[in-house]
Amino acid sequence: MSVSRCRGGTGRAALVVLFGLFVLASCAAIFATKISEIKNAPSKYDGRKVTIAGKVTNTHNLLVLQYYDVDDGTGEIPVVTESALPKEGDTVRVKGRVNQAFVLGTARFVVIVEEPPSR
Repeated sequence: MSVSRCRGGTGRAALVVLFGLFVLASCAAIFATKISEIKNAPSKYDGRKVTIAGKVTNTHNLLVLQYYDVDDGTGEIPVVTESALPKEGDTVRVKGRVNQAFVLGTARFVVIVEEPPSR
């Protein structure tokens, strides 16, 4: 009888741990990464998916590229997109991949490439 209780308890504990990990993974997707964290450690974030949130400060529509700048109060970062550009002043939440576009000496140009919307 006590053996079956241990098995049941272990199974429940494993489910609780799995559920906790699932919740933590979900929370990471919900909470936005601060832009200052990305810009202060670009190599740490390079290639990683992140979510940022903030206000659109500028939009740029070039022939081969369109992007907009997002400011979250801790910093500003360009977001490259294939979607329609938001309006300046809009509050946005962006999911995308950090791309350290180029490094020249100590200068680093970091952008976020927005994930295309789900269909």
